[in-house]
Amino acid sequence: MLDAVRDCVLAVGVRRTTLTDVARRAGVSRMTLYRRWPDVRSLVGDLMTREWVAVATGAMPERRAGAHARGLIVDGLVAGVEAFRVHPLFRKIVDVDPELLLPYVLDRRGASQEALIALLADAVREGHTDGSVRAGHVERQARALLLIVQSFTLSLRTMTDEDDADLSSEAFLAELRSILERTLTP
Repeated sequence: MLDAVRDCVLAVGVRRTTLTDVARRAGVSRMTLYRRWPDVRSLVGDLMTREWVAVATGAMPERRAGAHARGLIVDGLVAGVEAFRVHPLFRKIVDVDPELLLPYVLDRRGASQEALIALLADAVREGHTDGSVRAGHVERQARALLLIVQSFTLSLRTMTDEDDADLSSEAFLAELRSILERTLTP
């Protein structure tokens, strides 16, 4: 079902996707969909959770012998921002249906944000243990990290000027790396 809604959203955007389209693409009846999801928005919400958590976890580097947690957190968050910026579903939603993201920026946290906070909190705890992350309230530090990378993920393209190397995406990602290092360093 989630793959079918993903295909529909990539084809026409969220607003133009209907449960009938999703059911047809998935090869199931509309009633099968209605038993689990009352509307397209709830189905898209589950899709976004699946996709965003997969992007974020896929961006986090594997723990390497001798590597400290802070370096892994910073590398993973910078890679995550890059991965979101090129993710086809994320791009489609930002370009065609950006209002879908507003509640998660202005009003409340969504399931994917909760999952990302938990992932970051675990990494921050590891950093406290190995001494690479400054002492602090783990949950607050994790939420602050998410605030920082959400801003870069959602708004980076409004700040870049690819004709100026000092204002390119790469320059801003280097700035993000510096911000994260300074935020986490003891």
